[in-house]
Amino acid sequence: MPAEISHNTDDPAPAAPLGTAIDRLPADLRPDARRNRERVLKAAREVFAAQGIDAPMSTVARRAGVGVATLYRRFPTRSALLAAAFDDQLAECATVFEEALADPNPGHGLYTLLETVCTTLVTDRGFDTVFMTGFPEALDCGRERACAEAGLNHLVQRALDAGQLRKDFDTADIPLLLLAVSGLAGQPPETALPAARRLLTYLFQSFQAHPPSRPGPLPPAPRMDLTGPHRTDGV
Repeated sequence: MPAEISHNTDDPAPAAPLGTAIDRLPADLRPDARRNRERVLKAAREVFAAQGIDAPMSTVARRAGVGVATLYRRFPTRSALLAAAFDDQLAECATVFEEALADPNPGHGLYTLLETVCTTLVTDRGFDTVFMTGFPEALDCGRERACAEAGLNHLVQRALDAGQLRKDFDTADIPLLLLAVSGLAGQPPETALPAARRLLTYLFQSFQAHPPSRPGPLPPAPRMDLTGPHRTDGV
């Protein structure tokens, strides 16, 4: 689980629930205001992905090329900005689950799903926190996670019924994998991505009822030891 974070810097007012005027996009929004909103959301996704959701709101405004006052007029709180920034990503996650469930090979669908989620967790520090901790409360992650858990249970059962997973496999093994992978979220992508793929490959081979006698090569291991990742530039 990611380290405890405050979530309260730059927040001048309590979070507002989804559906209020704060995060609804009015049909009559002026073109310049609409463009500013889209710039702010794009900048927010980029900043939160790189720095985490406690990144200063001023950094988001600067990246978007707007004044801080403009940002706060549209998104008065950090929670409102997070809810708008990550709502689309959660919807994309739902689509990934649907595609995995539609895969005629449940084992392949499960692996593809896990690969997508693991990649997102290690490349987007903001999404890692939103997905793993459920902040902000304004974003209904609880509902999304409940749907995800139901879909995951169904996908796992299909793979079990098809004889693709070992009989003692438990769906609870998947959160263990995701928690392990989420610990890589703060590492540089050149370290986090290969480490996540290698760990997933190792574990998924152990999940299988009949792992190949000669499994394919593992993804390359990143340069790291108990002290952490090694710099590739020799520093």
